[in-house]
Amino acid sequence: MIHCAAPAPARTDLDPKQDRPLTDIQPAAQTAAERELADLLVTSLNIDWVKPEAIDPQAPLFGAGDLGLDSIDALELALAVSKRYGFQLRSDNPDNRQIFGSLRALAGHIEQHRTS
Repeated sequence: MIHCAAPAPARTDLDPKQDRPLTDIQPAAQTAAERELADLLVTSLNIDWVKPEAIDPQAPLFGAGDLGLDSIDALELALAVSKRYGFQLRSDNPDNRQIFGSLRALAGHIEQHRTS
């Protein structure tokens, strides 16, 4: 008689996008503007596996950063920012790498250009 083990239960402590453990490491403190933007980022990109307050404001948003966002996420985030703050983030802006470099950089850009 062959006995098969029951399948292992799904791990709830893993980031579903990257199959790595979620961490409770405290990032650098967020400003009020960064926290507001972090909430918008999590909501608009449906990344409910991360808490807005856990996003390190100095960490890269894209590529090898903790969030692992990609170019499609950048477009969705730019649309959400334009709706919330009343100005457009243009895809042809040569400063986009800096603007989208981190939560802190994007929040600073928004604070300089927001209309609402």
